[in-house]
Amino acid sequence: MRLPRPRGPLSAHVLRMLEAGSPTDTGIECRAEVIRDADVQLTLWVLYELAYRGFDHVPDSLEWDPDLLRLRGRLEVLFEDELRRSVRGLVDSVRDVADAAEQVLAMVARTDGVSLSTFLRREATRDQVLEYLRERSVQQLKESDPQSFLLPRIAGAAKVALAEIQYDEYGAGDPALLHQELYARALAAAGLDPTYGAYVDEVSAVSLASANVMSLFCLNRRLRGAALGHFAAFEASSSVPSRRVVAGIERVGLAAEVSAYFDEHVEADAVHEQIAARDVCGTWVAEHPDLRDDVLMGAAAALHLDALSAEDLMSRWQTTEVEGMGEAS
Repeated sequence: MRLPRPRGPLSAHVLRMLEAGSPTDTGIECRAEVIRDADVQLTLWVLYELAYRGFDHVPDSLEWDPDLLRLRGRLEVLFEDELRRSVRGLVDSVRDVADAAEQVLAMVARTDGVSLSTFLRREATRDQVLEYLRERSVQQLKESDPQSFLLPRIAGAAKVALAEIQYDEYGAGDPALLHQELYARALAAAGLDPTYGAYVDEVSAVSLASANVMSLFCLNRRLRGAALGHFAAFEASSSVPSRRVVAGIERVGLAAEVSAYFDEHVEADAVHEQIAARDVCGTWVAEHPDLRDDVLMGAAAALHLDALSAEDLMSRWQTTEVEGMGEAS
């Protein structure tokens, strides 16, 4: 994969270091609010990708470079702190529920935000559906890979339940049904580029943050509880929206293969949400009650970033409509 284009001074500095193959620490300061900072989120995405598929002409050994890891650590502190501040209210809203699994499911049920999937089903234009597919590609072309880092970090019933879900996510033994591959085929059928990382230069900071949060949680053992909560909330909030997205894809006349990925998630995630909430999070919190709040924070972070992504896209589309009306008049 080629290195992306920089989005600011920090990412430009890191990209130059990777191209040179000789990292040095940077004194560039970042502001405290980083979720909507494209420069910071791109930098994090690049640093995380060193642990996944890497980049063309960048030595694999840089995955463990001390300077890059120090920088990643500083950015992770900012990212995590902002997430914890942002989701505190959502976490507190389920304190009245006793069971950890029920808390995660209640959080999903009580989240009230912009319904992007409803808009896609009823009103979105063909171009808007295509933009949605591009924005999601940064996450979905690496679907389930971050969570695989969790398997050696947990044990017992929760490990078995997570492995069961991952087996389905990875195609249940059939490479053609690998969910990443289903999404790549959806992109290709829609006339988009299915290459891993193809749209990194175009997607929003929030889309990058939605991908990065999984790496933040899954690549840091101390945040394994947050990773499990994020995973459960993601699974529990996917089935119904996927059904709406299928309807939107069909309404604008895209090929059936575009909706196949979402069709798969209508059925699969309806099952996975119960396994992830009860058999993964529920059993794990029962054995690690001191980490319940991390599980709830991770679940809330998934929902919070999903809401920000919906607001970002809807705001962008509304602005475009207003500009179009102005030009028409």
